Amino acid sequence: MSELTFDSFTKKIFIKTSQEKMYWCWGSPEGIASWFLSSAVYVDPDGNTRASDDLIQAGDSYTWKWHNWDGEEKGKVFQANGTDYIEISFAEVSKVSVHIEPHGDTVLLTLRQFEIPTDDKNKLNIHFGCSNGWTFWLANLKAYLEHGILLNETEVDLSKIPLAGYEFVNM
Repeated sequence: MSELTFDSFTKKIFIKTSQEKMYWCWGSPEGIASWFLSSAVYVDPDGNTRASDDLIQAGDSYTWKWHNWDGEEKGKVFQANGTDYIEISFAEVSKVSVHIEPHGDTVLLTLRQFEIPTDDKNKLNIHFGCSNGWTFWLANLKAYLEHGILLNETEVDLSKIPLAGYEFVNM
């Protein structure tokens, strides 16, 4: 990416962990729920629900639920190579890719959200909202993997506060 645009953004972070552990955090129902979601269900193309410790596969569909949000995120897994790359549909109108690159005792995690529509609504909700959201969630992942703590709010119910998703930094 040579310039900033509203149809995509990239977030990067170095995290002290193994490539295998990082992939587990993104590529298994149990892993992604450990730092990001209240629950994650993946279903293979034949309609079978993946076990919590199974790795996801291209062709799977998913349903995610968060703490402090009553809605669900539903999408598809486009790519999942088992080691360093995952690509999914996200927010109904875009895609997210995660690339994991080893760097000594750390990994460089690169998250890219792309194919974002550039109308005003999606500029605000998807580009601005998701960009801010991913910044927090990647910091949460780092705190979880490096220090064993979670920064997201799981004890106080923020779901009834109308602008909570725009105002609370740890939702």
